[in-house]
Amino acid sequence: MGLPIGVILLIIVAILIYFGVLHRVLDRMRLSDRAALAIIVAMAAGTFFDLTLLRSPIEVKMNIGGGAIPIIAGIWLIATADEPGEKARSIITALVTGGVIWGLSKILSPDEQFMRVSPMLVYGIAAGIIAAVSSRSRRAAFVGGLGGIVIADIIHWIELAVTGMPGRVFFGGAGAFDSSVISAILAVGLVELVGEAREKVVKTRGGGSGREN
Repeated sequence: MGLPIGVILLIIVAILIYFGVLHRVLDRMRLSDRAALAIIVAMAAGTFFDLTLLRSPIEVKMNIGGGAIPIIAGIWLIATADEPGEKARSIITALVTGGVIWGLSKILSPDEQFMRVSPMLVYGIAAGIIAAVSSRSRRAAFVGGLGGIVIADIIHWIELAVTGMPGRVFFGGAGAFDSSVISAILAVGLVELVGEAREKVVKTRGGGSGREN
């Protein structure tokens, strides 16, 4: 049995961090290499452990790596943000991302045999794009991408409790771990690309103005 795509992506990111390739990105997120690696290791190791939170009336389980660690990391990143605006953006981004993903889950077929790609892959990509668009910073994008999938599961839990519909909730399980990793990486990557493009445009315009003068 091969490794989940989420774990593979975490290993790749960890290697890039170790060799300093992502130092600039982490610095802009105000996140140290050590803290980033700690989150990665905790998520990867936590995939092997599940917790049962409730057995009735709704069965609620949580995977440590895909559910507990993203929640803890998200709360920590929000609490340690330098500016109140950054904290608000992170929370709003996670809520918006989670709400849209929950809505998307109502449209997509839960049966993968009717889809050419896994719904969880679609959720991960969609969450990453939504988090990037909703945020204005790399830190908020990361929180939104990582926490958006968890928020979607929370909304699903509320839906089951209110409507009395049969079902279960598995935070970070059943492919949600992969979705969270994909969305977090994609969200930060998109914001980074846009930020780099803007910086080049500003430098180009500034250089052009200088030559004209």
